[in-house]
Amino acid sequence: MADDTVQRTASASPFEAAFGFSRAVRTGNRILVSGTGPIEPDGSSTLGDAAVQARRCFAIIVAAIEELGGSANDVVRTRMFVTDAADGDAIGAVHGEIFGDVRPAATMVVVAALLRPEWRVEIEAEAELAG
Repeated sequence: MADDTVQRTASASPFEAAFGFSRAVRTGNRILVSGTGPIEPDGSSTLGDAAVQARRCFAIIVAAIEELGGSANDVVRTRMFVTDAADGDAIGAVHGEIFGDVRPAATMVVVAALLRPEWRVEIEAEAELAG
């Protein structure tokens, strides 16, 4: 893929079209995944605890990366925004399930709120594909 080629992918998030952004963008060998909340295919929020919501976020993220030619093994950075520090261990455990062997650079930040009040986590990711 030439470095000047840009590919984009979308998900079920109702915010993408309304706010004018892509779920993920690939430019060259780099894939950037936007902040991803726990959204179901019908646009509703994923119900459940922080671990359930984190799994949904990571499923959306990995699907976007795969659609653009990468895999979970290509992830080099994640950023997790959580609304309650008490959820950190549960979210971190899910991160470990998915990226335990990959071990990307990772950040977890506690924030006052996310876009929907029922969200406990929102996650970004970056992937770098070989050669």
